[in-house]
Amino acid sequence: MKKTCTHLLVAAVSAATIGGAKAATTVTYDNSFAGSFMNVHELTANGGGGKGGFVFGGGWGVSDLVAIQDVPSTSVTLSPNSVGDPNEFWYQNTSGAAPDPVNPGGPGQLGNKWMEANFFNEVGDGSLAGEELTFSVDVTAFSFTAAHTLQLFIADFEAGFANPIFTEVAVNGTGVATVTANLTNNPTNIVQYGFRVSGENVWVTDVAPFGSATIGAIPEPSAALLGFAGLAGLMLRRRR
Repeated sequence: MKKTCTHLLVAAVSAATIGGAKAATTVTYDNSFAGSFMNVHELTANGGGGKGGFVFGGGWGVSDLVAIQDVPSTSVTLSPNSVGDPNEFWYQNTSGAAPDPVNPGGPGQLGNKWMEANFFNEVGDGSLAGEELTFSVDVTAFSFTAAHTLQLFIADFEAGFANPIFTEVAVNGTGVATVTANLTNNPTNIVQYGFRVSGENVWVTDVAPFGSATIGAIPEPSAALLGFAGLAGLMLRRRR
C-alpha cells in the first residue's frame, strides 16, 4: 500500500499558501489505489434489509470488494459485494430451494449481511497535514439500483487509525464527482481518500441486475492551462 503523494494531481492553483489561506491539493483516481477494507453489519429487522448492528471490520481483497481495476485505461469498476461462502451467516434461505438449510447460499438467495466496501489510497507521511484536500473523479458509467449506494470519501485518522473524521459525498450518476475536506494540521495523521459501496451482499450469479459504476481519473491540467496558471502567478508577482 502506497503511503506517499507521488501520484497526487495538483490543481493549477497549487498547494502554496497565499495570504494565510489553507494550502489546497486536488487528487484523482490512479492505478496506485490499493487500500481495501470491509465493514460488515447485520441487517435490520432480522434480515429485513438495511444497515443494522456492527459485526466486524477488516482487510479485504480488492477484487472481493468488488473493485476491478483496468490498468491501461486508469479506471475501476465497482460492483456489489458477493461472498462465495454459502453459509447461513452470509445468506438467507428465502426460497427453500437450497440443498442444505445451514448453507443456503446460491442463485436467487438474498444476502444476510450489510457490507461497506472501502477502496482507497492512503497517505501516511504527513504531507497533507492541514491542507484542504479535494478528491475528484470522472464517473463514466453508473447503473447502481437503490439497493446499493456509492460514495466518495476522505478520512482523516489520528495515529493508529483512531478517531476518524469522515467527509462523504453520494454519487448518483455519471459525470465529475468531488468531495472536499479540511484536514487536521497534524503530521502524524493518516489520510485516506476513495470509494465506498454499501448494501447487502449478493450471490455472484445475481449481481448484474444490481448495477455497477465505472470511475476514471480527471485528466491532468493541459499545458495551456498550466501556462495560464504560470502567467497568472507572474502577473501577481508583478503587481506586488
